Amino acid sequence: MSEEVKVAAKPKKSLNTLVVIFSIIVIACALTWIIPAGEFNRVKDAVTGRKVVDAASFHLVEKAPVNPILIPMHIAQGAKSAVDLLFMLLCSGAAFHVVIASGAMHSSIGTLALKYKDKKTMFVLAMFVMFCLIMLTHGLIDFVAFAPVLVMICLALGLDSITAVAIMTGGTAVGFATGMLQPSTTLIAQELAGLPPFSGLWYRAICFGLYMILTGFLIWRYTVKITKDPTASPMYDMDRETNLGDPEAIKAYGPMDLGKWGVALAVVASLVLMVYGSVYLKWKYQHLSATFIGLAIVCGAFARMSPAKIAKTFVDGAKSMVMVFFLVASARAISSILAQGKVLDTIVYGLGEMLKLVPGVLQAPAMFIANLFVNTVIPSGSGQAAAVMPIMLPLADIVGMTRQTAILAFNFGDGFCNWVIPTSSALMAVLGIVNMPFERWMKYSWRVFLWWVALGCVLTAVAQMIKLA
Repeated sequence: MSEEVKVAAKPKKSLNTLVVIFSIIVIACALTWIIPAGEFNRVKDAVTGRKVVDAASFHLVEKAPVNPILIPMHIAQGAKSAVDLLFMLLCSGAAFHVVIASGAMHSSIGTLALKYKDKKTMFVLAMFVMFCLIMLTHGLIDFVAFAPVLVMICLALGLDSITAVAIMTGGTAVGFATGMLQPSTTLIAQELAGLPPFSGLWYRAICFGLYMILTGFLIWRYTVKITKDPTASPMYDMDRETNLGDPEAIKAYGPMDLGKWGVALAVVASLVLMVYGSVYLKWKYQHLSATFIGLAIVCGAFARMSPAKIAKTFVDGAKSMVMVFFLVASARAISSILAQGKVLDTIVYGLGEMLKLVPGVLQAPAMFIANLFVNTVIPSGSGQAAAVMPIMLPLADIVGMTRQTAILAFNFGDGFCNWVIPTSSALMAVLGIVNMPFERWMKYSWRVFLWWVALGCVLTAVAQMIKLA
């Protein structure tokens, strides 16, 4: 046999993200059999009116291990608890399938890619800064619909889908986790602590700026790396399956005509409407779902599709979101199992007790790390605030740490690990809608996460030293 015969490279195999989450569900179920069951008493906070834990009330209770046979029921209950969110995700996928079928996205993105092909780094950083600013008051789950569009733009620029997700999650991490203007985390925690709303803003602004510089640099460095060597991308083989990486190939879809311009304007108008509605009109997921349904109908009309064609394309798009549906429902099942097994409070209590053993100078960074662990089982920001703040605040008083510092540690712990844990609904929704396996994303994100943690430890330590008020 000739020595010149080469063996064809095998395509990379990817773990199924749903299998990863199901494995974590099984582990969570096992923990209900191993960890002692315990509970805090819940009391109504006199200031906020919210149910919070009584930090001094932890007590062991009778074990309530979860029967593994009931795991499917917890997944079904997870879907029920997130039904409005899940329907919105189905509608967003369905609507953008209609948009993509019109050809408007391919034609406009081809033009955009040719225009910015020599300025791709500037474009990426501009999009990143935009997400940082948007997420000062929002969470990523409201903007999942941006993901497919951003992926197409990045591929057309000669980058990869990892870059697109990094722009969204990096911007969200910086804007959300620093907590400058976050009503769902900072405001709730400060109310529980008896602090003025959004106090300590000056230091949070410094944190925001430093994290934006760090994360922007890491994204820039990654874009330079894959520009020089596209095969260095963890998504290289999967991204090659589309011709969006070749702006010239996109020209096959033709130039922008009147109908395509109508589709493009409808997309922009709908996104502006959703942002305005979410910020100023306090829209819920139902309103966003209705907007996506209307977008599909309008775009189908501009694209001169028949009613039957619009309906079929819409349903096909919804089918593509089935994986996302199950990912989000399954992620919700994890905390449900831990709560029913009465070990969720035990985990929080145990972390609080461990924190008391840490030397004083490291108390704030340790509190940040502890909140990272809590966030893996309570990924809801408001839920985590109600669960841990009544424990962390008295602990901060005991060790001489300001309550503002404790809240900063909570913000960092709640916000940054959302982008490396499969229990995060927002992350699972984004990865699902762009068809990116969880472990492919982790090949990029774990290094970024470690940089975030390192900077967070420094910033919380400084806050402790200056007695941040």
